[in-house]
Amino acid sequence: MEALRVPAELSARVPAEQRGAGRDDVRLLVTRGKAVSHHGFRELPGQLRAGDVLVVNTSATLPAAVNGRVGGDRVVVHFSTRGEDGRWAVELRAPGASGATVPRPGGPAGAVVRLPGGRELVLEEPLGGALSVGLMSAAGPAGHSRGPSVGSRLWWARVGRDVPGLLRRYGRPIRYGYTERDQPLAAYQTVFAVQAPDGSGSAEMPSAARPFTAALVAELVSRGVGFAPLSLDTGVASAEAHEPPYPERFAVPSTTAWLVNAARAAGGRVVAVGTTAVRALESAVDADGVVRPAAGWTDLVVTPRRGVRAVDGLLTGLHEPQASHLLMLEAVAGREALRRGYEAALERRYLWHEFGDVHLILPNEERNAPDCFSNEL
Repeated sequence: MEALRVPAELSARVPAEQRGAGRDDVRLLVTRGKAVSHHGFRELPGQLRAGDVLVVNTSATLPAAVNGRVGGDRVVVHFSTRGEDGRWAVELRAPGASGATVPRPGGPAGAVVRLPGGRELVLEEPLGGALSVGLMSAAGPAGHSRGPSVGSRLWWARVGRDVPGLLRRYGRPIRYGYTERDQPLAAYQTVFAVQAPDGSGSAEMPSAARPFTAALVAELVSRGVGFAPLSLDTGVASAEAHEPPYPERFAVPSTTAWLVNAARAAGGRVVAVGTTAVRALESAVDADGVVRPAAGWTDLVVTPRRGVRAVDGLLTGLHEPQASHLLMLEAVAGREALRRGYEAALERRYLWHEFGDVHLILPNEERNAPDCFSNEL
């Protein structure tokens, strides 16, 4: 997969509704085993069947990018995740062309970032090896970082109270240089997004669900496809760095556990909408494949070696060949099927990233499924 290269012109630069007829006006790549076919997203109901369950992430996207200054330099602060000790994991970036941002060296410890409204942010230590301690322990400050003090991308910072209020007043959605311009926060919310009472949410959009519309959800329900909600608050996943995912807050409610277990017992397929839904659901499943209610922090990284226990299929965006998410896709689809799908996506010029096209991975349930590409439009 790393040998594949995605041309820059295949980055989706604006939302689908600005280049077409609506959010659902994107293409749908479908792989079943090694067979590949091509569809429009509005054809999704025809790819599923009664008794299937779509597991969706209801985490709302935060306006997590805020302008600031370090000394005389302008910066953009990306607020990633709130730790149990009250600190925030943040990334400092430099302003770039057309309002996008570019990477900059982090730190040093003790640096003060002046924020709008007279607020200040103080960098304390790079995340390094302390990330899981700072996020998952309620016992106080994070442990000592094993990373360098200058140059680290993500840092623990003290900001003070009411960061959600700061973001609502002065923030905007995080975006990267492959997009054309800033978009309103509504462009980064999915139809499933639920605003949390405490103001928590995702630093970056759980984008696999973006093409869904209320009309399409209603059609799926009318055909007997169920929906099971859970939440996982995504942190910052810089487009220039392909680290494994950091620990993230998640919750799998009892109703979702029941829906998933019942669907599998009845022969239905459990299809996760997005890698975030896979991570949350697989964090709540036991070794026998039974999903149980769970909430807290997950540091699970789904790999082919670990495999999946609760998920049968996956609806996801197209990821860069170097992205760590591809290990999860390989765990669901298998390496050869994933390679064929991505080669087909490049050949047919599918669009990448959060405003782009989507990929539905389903299990091969036909004994004599064709080992070739379909010619469907």
